[in-house]
Amino acid sequence: MLAFLIAVMPGLAELTEQQFTAAMRRFNEKVPGPAFLVLFLGVVALPAAAFFTGLGEHDAVSGPAVLAALVCAVIGHAITVVGNIPLNNALAASEGGDDSAARAAFEPRWNTLHQVRTAFSLVACALLVVAL
Repeated sequence: MLAFLIAVMPGLAELTEQQFTAAMRRFNEKVPGPAFLVLFLGVVALPAAAFFTGLGEHDAVSGPAVLAALVCAVIGHAITVVGNIPLNNALAASEGGDDSAARAAFEPRWNTLHQVRTAFSLVACALLVVAL
């Protein structure tokens, strides 16, 4: 997520409408797959398992930190499922149409959602470090 935020999306922003929409469509075709699903689900499953099994016997800091990390991860996933994926699907459905309109409907909203979910992911990561 962070790489997309600081490198990929700024690079794509410099492309023409046709190049941008084609690139995002190709990315979105490649993302769903076993490796992605393991990582995507693991980001929620591992803190959940750590919290609910009491892995490492929670103390006054680690228990709340792991729980807060889990909440942040779930929020990040919800943003992806409710916001980014529908935008990806709409962009895919617009193929063959007006790339300028497709980009205008996609890019600013997708980027905003991506910034928010990346922030939640970074906070989750920091909280898991605190829990150590």
